[in-house]
Amino acid sequence: MKRITRRAPVNPPAFSPEVPSLLQRIYANRGLNRDDEVDLSLRHLLPASQLKGLDSALELLVVALEQGQRILVVGDFDADGATSSALSVLALRALGAASVDYLVPNRFEYGYGLTPEIVAVAQQKHPDLIVTVDNGISSIEGVKAAREAGIKVLVTDHHLPAAELPQADAIVNPNQPGCPFPSKNLAGVGVAFYLMTALRTRLKQLNWFQRQGLAEPNMADYLDIVALGTVADVVPLDRNNRILVHHGLARMRAGRCRPGIKALVEVAKRRLPNLVATDLGFAVGPRLNAAGRLTDMSMGIECLLVDDDRLATKYAAELEQLNHERKSIEGDMQQQALAALKQLHLGNEAELPWGLCIYKKDWHQGVIGILASRIKERFHRPTIAFAPAEAGQVKGSARSIPGFHIRDALDAVASRHPGLIVKFGGHAMAAGLSLRVEDLPRFEAAFDAEARRLLTRDDLTGELHSDGSLTEADIDLPVAHLLRNAGPWGQGFPEPLFDGEFELLDQRIVGEKHLKLSIGLPSSKRVVDAIAFNVDLAKWPNRNLSRIYLAYRLDVNEFRGVQNAQLMVEHLEPV
Repeated sequence: MKRITRRAPVNPPAFSPEVPSLLQRIYANRGLNRDDEVDLSLRHLLPASQLKGLDSALELLVVALEQGQRILVVGDFDADGATSSALSVLALRALGAASVDYLVPNRFEYGYGLTPEIVAVAQQKHPDLIVTVDNGISSIEGVKAAREAGIKVLVTDHHLPAAELPQADAIVNPNQPGCPFPSKNLAGVGVAFYLMTALRTRLKQLNWFQRQGLAEPNMADYLDIVALGTVADVVPLDRNNRILVHHGLARMRAGRCRPGIKALVEVAKRRLPNLVATDLGFAVGPRLNAAGRLTDMSMGIECLLVDDDRLATKYAAELEQLNHERKSIEGDMQQQALAALKQLHLGNEAELPWGLCIYKKDWHQGVIGILASRIKERFHRPTIAFAPAEAGQVKGSARSIPGFHIRDALDAVASRHPGLIVKFGGHAMAAGLSLRVEDLPRFEAAFDAEARRLLTRDDLTGELHSDGSLTEADIDLPVAHLLRNAGPWGQGFPEPLFDGEFELLDQRIVGEKHLKLSIGLPSSKRVVDAIAFNVDLAKWPNRNLSRIYLAYRLDVNEFRGVQNAQLMVEHLEPV
């Protein structure tokens, strides 16, 4: 059961009449109260000059370009890492770098980040400068190994740093100590975009493009990649990120995006003109991520790099196949996890640990993050899924709930139990860690104790925040389009959710586990479709009902070229 809580604006809205009253209410519920606060023009982007370490980073890059040095971009194996890598390679080449290559660790061989082992692999490419993207802030030993090998290192990252920073030649990370950049929510690809944009400005000041006979690149051309990586990494969509995503989506809708993104949209059965942020998060991003989860993220990066439509389609098809494999593996793992948890609490969820840890010795490392998310959503508890790793260790992927900062919780466990966690890192809502397999029972107890220390039992009940009810007149196609275009919506800036009682005319199961509903709107004598995904088949359909309570989003459903308003049900209860 979930609680439905109606949002209340902190301050009364002061919008102009041009902003529809429904949007005024929704924006006010998210703390926005004036026209200028919802203006997503590029001129409102925060200036790159506020990023600590930017000047040192630009000096490294300018020297590298002027001297024709070999630059190696070292990325991460998720969608943010892939987009960061692709953007950096494309931008550096367009800016006139003589030699740019990339390297992304295979998660099963080298693990995360710039490790000494990946530096050894990098040395085979003889780089003069390594640029990390979406990683590096915790790579103490890897940076040391690179510099001992005579390779300069520029770290660009967005993850939270530990007490010790790597001794890199330059670090650009809005979350490093002392960085005055106001937004701490940039994804790795956002940091890379800021750095490349600042480099373009610096090179222009040095008359670089004129001296080299190069056309000055338009950095807005990379906003499609920025939007994809930002949404896929589920960073909070503060205003700065919404500006980046808004303009990236606009380019995609106009068809002015990378061939690889276009191909991924097509295999995901979406249409570019109708694309919204949730499509990037739930359709395009997972297909890009599939490469890093099951094999090597190089395939995803190549998909973003290629200029040829035919090659892009080929890569997208391969990523689609990998995503099907990922879904199958994840489904099996989820059934195993649910069976184990059912035995653990013997039918009574109240007996579950407050901090869940799940592990099987045959689970796939690349899928445990998604598994942790699914179990967290099902039981509304901080969840860590573990899989076997090398050298007698297990790797865990953690997902959290509001009110429980998962990275800080791991830090607290590590402080109370020295040596228990081999390594860890992450954000408020997601983190990763490594343990010795024999220490897993001790960690499970320590993690549960930390969850019980910081949470209350009420925190373990899921809560949906509603923007109130909609009138019957508002439940219509024009309003659905209005809401779609009023975003981008996402993490930290949630899509509008409404609640209310409705007349239930029909209900049936579709796709084996989804509930299709026909909802009556008596005053207008209209019928509206609704759908609830992954319902409990023991409870639904319920033929005894004539009325139903729903928490829902209003969206546009398109079938065979015909569009209609549809309710996307987040929660349903008998009335």
